[in-house]
Amino acid sequence: MKRSFLLVLLVFFGGIIAVSAQKIVYSEPDRDDPRTLNFEVVGKISGKYLIYKNARDDHFFSVYDAEMKLSNKVKVDFLPDRARVLGTDFITYPDFTYFIYQYQLKNVYYIMAAKIGADGKKMGEAMQLDTTAGMGYTANNRIYTVVNSEDKQKMAAFKVSTRNEKEHVVTSCVFDKELKQLEKVRIAIAMPDRNDYLGEFGIDNDGNLICLRESSVATNESINKVSLVIKPLGSINPTISEIKVKAIFLDDTRIKIDNLNKKILITSFFSKQKRGNIDGLYYSLWDKQTNTETLNAVTVFSEEFRADVKGEGSLKTAFNDFYLKNLILRRDGGFMMIAESAYMSSRGNTFNRWDMMNRSPFFNPYLGSGLGFGLGGYYPYGSGLNAYPWGSPWGMNNMGPNSVTRYFSDNVAIISFEPNGKMEWSNIIRKTQYDDNTDNYIGYGIINSGDQIRFMFNIQDKRSNILTDQSLSPQGQIDRNPTIKNLERGYDFMPRHSKQTGSRQAIVPCMYRGYTCFAKIDY
Repeated sequence: MKRSFLLVLLVFFGGIIAVSAQKIVYSEPDRDDPRTLNFEVVGKISGKYLIYKNARDDHFFSVYDAEMKLSNKVKVDFLPDRARVLGTDFITYPDFTYFIYQYQLKNVYYIMAAKIGADGKKMGEAMQLDTTAGMGYTANNRIYTVVNSEDKQKMAAFKVSTRNEKEHVVTSCVFDKELKQLEKVRIAIAMPDRNDYLGEFGIDNDGNLICLRESSVATNESINKVSLVIKPLGSINPTISEIKVKAIFLDDTRIKIDNLNKKILITSFFSKQKRGNIDGLYYSLWDKQTNTETLNAVTVFSEEFRADVKGEGSLKTAFNDFYLKNLILRRDGGFMMIAESAYMSSRGNTFNRWDMMNRSPFFNPYLGSGLGFGLGGYYPYGSGLNAYPWGSPWGMNNMGPNSVTRYFSDNVAIISFEPNGKMEWSNIIRKTQYDDNTDNYIGYGIINSGDQIRFMFNIQDKRSNILTDQSLSPQGQIDRNPTIKNLERGYDFMPRHSKQTGSRQAIVPCMYRGYTCFAKIDY
């Protein structure tokens, strides 16, 4: 009887272990890939995993099966000769992806879209989305920004002209899922103050283009005015509504569209004085149906919270190196803010958010002049949160041939807010990461399975990186999970470049003996 009871216990707990275990499989390094490879995990398409690879003028789609065996490698042969691709975007669906690419030929700039199937091959002919003629210079980077709606039924490609300092002109092309053009409009947005510029853009499920107009005290300074710009689909007349910002200075401003509740969340770190220490979080909630602000509040970080997140600095400067990385909306209208500490040093000098030429992951238009962007009056915008302050478009990673740039990525702060704006709970994921001359192996990736959020990141043990993960519950509890099974030696993971491909699955790029490969992790 005791043996039977013991057997039942073993079966019971063995079942739990089987359910909670992770499975990891690796792709073989492709020896034909150069070591200076650029890549992007496109996603899971019809049971296959698609990876875009680029090295100089060569572009490929690599297709992997469920065991990460390479089943197809297709060269992108439809790009024009002698044209350098200046930007790529992907909008992925269950059975195909749109490969959106930009290039310049002579004095004409093009943005195109090609439909790519699960086999990595082009489906039909590539489509021209828009052009910009009369380019009197050679572009060094993209001039169009691509954003898509949450349900992926709408997509917009837009550019911004700044030739007139008093009025910036947005040229926007909106498409449906089949890339049928729904509109092409030129929108004039007044810039009444000298230091006005446009911030982050987004598009809602109805096809309405949304952005922020921000005003700073001076160039590369704190934000003291914010307006919400909404351009309805089918109209050329945007509504511009001022958002209340009283006696505080904003930094790192973000918007998040709540399609379910028809709201727009605007949030930012703030300080009580210009170029001051970060004091807390500012947030405003805008109702799209009534076109009114329903919430405007700030949360001042307590000394206890500051003591919890700070590294070696003082309590006053505890949040000065934090940047917003993720905004997650809840069905009830509440939201979660995730921020990470990130900074860099070179030649013994540590750079903070005010030293960064591009302190926000979104491009600052004032930096266009003289750097290859402002000459034609167009400049690009960021379209996502998952970026770092040093993600400069002109290669700030290279600080000189003989210097060493060290990148740091430390604690992650998580705050949950109720629908009325009251802070519900906060917590910290503790980590200390750094690397020299590359930021690929620091930071984190997330898997949102609904019932929990997993944070994947490397723990640095002597000279090795060990991939680990911690789980966050809806109530704010953080659990440290056991080390992932089947971690083979010699693989260095890049979790911040990972892509979630299932409710509990992600593709994580890694490096093995100098070659890029990919690991599929199932929880």
